[in-house]
Amino acid sequence: MHKDELIQLHTLMAQIKKHVENLGTEYNFQDYNSLSISPLHIHRSKAEHKHAIFVLGNDLASLLSMDELSGFERTSIRMQELAHRANNYIIKST
Repeated sequence: MHKDELIQLHTLMAQIKKHVENLGTEYNFQDYNSLSISPLHIHRSKAEHKHAIFVLGNDLASLLSMDELSGFERTSIRMQELAHRANNYIIKST
């Protein structure tokens, strides 16, 4: 994906996060918030946005996996793995 496409995806996921928060969900998105990156930070690297997408995806999947009837727990685990890989790429490239 190109950087602008990643930023678009990041924007969509951030909007989903905001919607979930507006619904009154008590989930705190601590992992994503700790990154201090938003889709508006266009000066940040492609790898940083990619990492943020995986972390936010993991947070959203974790939220959905709290429902025992859903099958999103595997998605949460996979997003966590991808976030870890993306973070390793950031560390290696700097």
